[in-house]
Amino acid sequence: MILSEDDLRAATAAGIIDEAQAARLSTLAHQRAGRLAKGLPEDEPFELFKGFAEIFISVGLVLLISSAVAFAASIGGVLAIAPALALLSWFAARYFTLKRRMTLPSIVLVSGFSLGVGTFVAWLFDVIGLPDQGWVIALVGLVGIAAMLFHYRTFRVPFSMFIAGLYGLAVVFGITGTITPGDMDNSSWDTLFDLRHGGSFAIGTLVFGVLAFIAGIWFDMRDPLRLGRLARSAFWLHLLAAPALVNTVMMTAYNVQGIIGMLLTVIGLILITVFALIIDRRSFLTAGLGYLAYVILWALQLGDGDLSIPTVMLVLGAIVTYLGTFWTTLRVSLMQALPDFPGKTRLPPYSESP
Repeated sequence: MILSEDDLRAATAAGIIDEAQAARLSTLAHQRAGRLAKGLPEDEPFELFKGFAEIFISVGLVLLISSAVAFAASIGGVLAIAPALALLSWFAARYFTLKRRMTLPSIVLVSGFSLGVGTFVAWLFDVIGLPDQGWVIALVGLVGIAAMLFHYRTFRVPFSMFIAGLYGLAVVFGITGTITPGDMDNSSWDTLFDLRHGGSFAIGTLVFGVLAFIAGIWFDMRDPLRLGRLARSAFWLHLLAAPALVNTVMMTAYNVQGIIGMLLTVIGLILITVFALIIDRRSFLTAGLGYLAYVILWALQLGDGDLSIPTVMLVLGAIVTYLGTFWTTLRVSLMQALPDFPGKTRLPPYSESP
């Protein structure tokens, strides 16, 4: 019987072997077979559910926990609701996550746990009488991050990193002053992300994006073959980092307006594409699709072409389909052309093992 990459992932998820052992086994198998290291599955590891049974159980868990919370509310308000939600989610995870290893129910339960913890901490600070200031929001976020890290260490649910990232966003916005009156006076979505306005929102998203990316790439480099939970955890962190970084940088460039602004946008898109290929994460390129549509519209205007929405969608769809289809080939060519840089060997493999 021959073990496949899916078998290694299953063994890692079941705790039979860890990510490092799975990576060594996969590397050895590829070297013995003389195959391309890029012959690993091209897609980023991501899973919401394994079958309809998980959806069915998740619906049941939502109903069960909601009814329990309703009973708790009739007894003692927030003081009973939040702990009940957190405790129920925690103890249910001991079965559905640790024993059954079900994906969607685990996501439901970790979400319930985080909501219970966050609600209780916010209520506690309100009872104590702490002022409604940014540092209090940051403190709630820090407690939430600690709770999610503790949950992650116990249950190893990758989605925990997504929620920890959201709590991290609260910390950053709390420290930077959240959304200032100056930000709100602009009353425009695009200017909120413009660093040239000096608003705390844009600064906060930039800082948060950098921190979330650092955390994501740390997980990625510990599981370069993307066989286990570390790569799945990185997926959720990059899903948060990508829109924060891309929107802040690209909106700042786009708002320059005129030919200079559009050229900066084009340069930014090229750099984002190269960056996404290097780290092998499509989320960064996906976050820039709106700006790519603006660039296509601008190019059609220069060439007196058809400015209809279907034309823009046609060109955009062709570009996205091409990148998605030949992603691995493009990445191999790019990585082989780039000189060595720190961490290059700890990124997903791209070259042939002779």
